[in-house]
Amino acid sequence: MNAKAILVGSFCFLISVFLLWIGGFWLFLSFHAHPATQKMTDGIVVLTGGAGRIDRGLMMLERHQAKRMLVSGVNRQVKAEELAALYNIPSNLIECCVDLGTQAVDTSSNAKETAEWITLHRYHSVRLITTDWHMARARFELSLVIGKNIQVVEDAIPSHAGWRVWILEYCKYLWRRFSVAIGFNSMAYPSAPASIWRYFHQK
Repeated sequence: MNAKAILVGSFCFLISVFLLWIGGFWLFLSFHAHPATQKMTDGIVVLTGGAGRIDRGLMMLERHQAKRMLVSGVNRQVKAEELAALYNIPSNLIECCVDLGTQAVDTSSNAKETAEWITLHRYHSVRLITTDWHMARARFELSLVIGKNIQVVEDAIPSHAGWRVWILEYCKYLWRRFSVAIGFNSMAYPSAPASIWRYFHQK
């Protein structure tokens, strides 16, 4: 095989990969999660890190759509009473029905913290609340650590995020799917210059 044939073959391969990536990204954008309808679940899980998530969880809890709510990924220095004051939560509600999870630092540990909480309370269904662009990866991480008999209602917060946020999240999602597929569940995300991450996180 001569050099020209190798070059043409490599070019065609790269074009094919790029087209597959574009097609997958279109599906990722087109079929992302939306706010869920009123549906009873045993528990509510809110992943911190985005506007409107905790508010949505509290609204569902106050409407008696679940028994308890876990807020996963809370800073360890935050106290229950501080959260109650910030979100105007009645003290009796936060004392009886809201748990603050302080062990999670990323989406993967969010899932583990959630799985432990589900097991502790012997729940069979949960409402998962996070931002729309984050839901696919959050749901995938959760599927790795909970049983198939646990029903998960995806309740996404609309974000109207820019294309840069969606592209970055899509790449993270693909990386997690790939790492799990090859048997490396704990494989870290590839490192990149700080300038790249700043660019993708610009508003």
